[in-house]
Amino acid sequence: MTISQELKIVFTGPMGAGKTTAIRAISDSPPVSTEVANNDRAAHGKESTTVALDYGELTLENGIIVRLYGTPGQGRFSFMWEIVGRGALGVILLLDASSPSVASELTSFLEVFRHTTPDQAFVIGVGRLPHDGGHLLDDLTSAVVATGIVAPVFAVDVRDGEDVFLLIETLLCIRETRIPERDDAIV
Repeated sequence: MTISQELKIVFTGPMGAGKTTAIRAISDSPPVSTEVANNDRAAHGKESTTVALDYGELTLENGIIVRLYGTPGQGRFSFMWEIVGRGALGVILLLDASSPSVASELTSFLEVFRHTTPDQAFVIGVGRLPHDGGHLLDDLTSAVVATGIVAPVFAVDVRDGEDVFLLIETLLCIRETRIPERDDAIV
């Protein structure tokens, strides 16, 4: 297998947004995870948290292997974001709509990744959206536009492999439009 038959995609976002769950939902084999007990339950009520990265693999119908990396969501592990982001085809930013700081988390993560990996494509998935959450998606889309980044914003359930695969397909399509025409299409 050549390097051109392997792609790297990074899942990022704040703690509890569903990065580990999303990778688990689509990985062809059980993902490698560096989850440990969460000792900051005041900040977030979940029992465990990623401290280094998550890793899974997905093989597309055309045989291309997509390597899936998940970053830790806590700011104290932000040094890992740049390390994991290097060489990635693009970034899938996952957000939790139930978080009171979802808008600031969006702009914060976009700024960090735009700074560390300026040419990467972005796709944004928003989970735990209430039934009447369309206005929140509109607000988040406006916030993305304000940063100067072109990135679609989707409502997703990270437990649903089809929703997660939609994010990956969208990211691959964005990248495909940025690459001059070739004989070996990604998707």
